[in-house]
Amino acid sequence: MTEDTMDTNAVELATELTIAWLSNPNTRASGDDVPGFLQKMHEAVTQLASGGEPASTEEPVGDYAPAVSVRKSLASKDHIISMIDGKPYKTLRRHLAGHGLSPADYRQRYGLKADYPMVAETYSEARRAMAKKIGLGRKPGMSRKGADAVVETTGTKRGRKPAPATAPAAAEEE
Repeated sequence: MTEDTMDTNAVELATELTIAWLSNPNTRASGDDVPGFLQKMHEAVTQLASGGEPASTEEPVGDYAPAVSVRKSLASKDHIISMIDGKPYKTLRRHLAGHGLSPADYRQRYGLKADYPMVAETYSEARRAMAKKIGLGRKPGMSRKGADAVVETTGTKRGRKPAPATAPAAAEEE
């Protein structure tokens, strides 16, 4: 097989793979992502066809220029602006996972403090209010209105149901 034929086959196969990727309803890709994905597919197919070692997929270690400043990324309470692409997000976790980063890696890459938030303030407050409304975070036996109030104990051991009434006491009432 000549190199031109092999390259043509690699391009066709990479194109078919890209089309299949885009036809998946779970794939969310913008028009800007398609050429890059097609290029990666072509490189992978060419690498597999030649039987050589795969190219290093690690990003070069170095300084990453943030898309926005730290101050601007936290300027709004409604969203956090990503330093990777400059787009607003309510929560950064899924966005970072898409880029192969953990929150700790993200903070380290851009020199952020350990308390840099990953969730927008208003989103966090809304989730907190919803959790309180449905009663999450309360201990068993606590009332909804007074989660801080102490519930009187009935003399039973923790986690056990009280003993059922005895039969003679029920018979006396008759």
